[in-house]
Amino acid sequence: MPAIVPFKMAYSSAPQTLPAPLTALPRAQTSSAHPWPGSNPLLHSYFNALYASHGPQHWWPGRSRFEIIVGAILTQNTSWKNVERAMVNLRKAKLLSPAAIRAVSPSTLAEHLRPSGYFRQKTKTLKSFVAFLFKRHEGSLGRLFATPSAALRQQLLALHGIGPETADSILLYAGKHPIFVVDAYARRILERHALIPREAQVNSRRSYEQVRSLFESQLPRDSQLFNEFHALIVYTGKHFCSKTNPSCTNCALSPFLPAAVRPGTGQDPLKTGPPITRHASVVPLP
Repeated sequence: MPAIVPFKMAYSSAPQTLPAPLTALPRAQTSSAHPWPGSNPLLHSYFNALYASHGPQHWWPGRSRFEIIVGAILTQNTSWKNVERAMVNLRKAKLLSPAAIRAVSPSTLAEHLRPSGYFRQKTKTLKSFVAFLFKRHEGSLGRLFATPSAALRQQLLALHGIGPETADSILLYAGKHPIFVVDAYARRILERHALIPREAQVNSRRSYEQVRSLFESQLPRDSQLFNEFHALIVYTGKHFCSKTNPSCTNCALSPFLPAAVRPGTGQDPLKTGPPITRHASVVPLP
């Protein structure tokens, strides 16, 4: 694998270097109480394969930490193209700051957010977040992100319209907290590779937290690594691991597919009945 080169976050003026290739890093240790006890070297290999094939993704797009927060809220239930249209509206109206969002009327804000869909709900969420930022953290993102990860995550989850994926996106991409983001792409890839059961078989909220714990406990706790790994998963989900008719043959993760569902078998664990046998190094959900 080629050496991992420094890359730059969109809002940062200084280059930030990723960890060394994961094959050179010690396996993460977990407690016996963890739902997936033991180390999972497969995740190390997955990252290395994706990075070697696609390189750094420079994600999340945004000119400031606040823009990243706004994007994380607006991307709920819509495409990024729609988010970009709404962001253009906000930028033209000079509304991409906490103070500006605080001052603007809900009706005016809603019109600017209309391209992102569910714009009334997202107006409430943005207003709720900014009110919380000023009430609890004096309007300072620095103070906000100085809060310990676990405590800040609970604060964010208590806000209107912010669920686990949005909270974790804010923590990781805007705050550089080592919190892994679990999205539909991550679930799909792990399910297709038989590393977790199909989503229908487990409670969604419980499943989210367990998948997040899988990544966080079995990889080095490093925000740059989590940033890049999640971005590479998103790229893979969009371009190769689609929900139907996946392009497994051309995917960098094809060698890691269980033998029963590799290209040419005609099998897909997202469509078949009972789960296929999982990799021996992965402990199934209880």
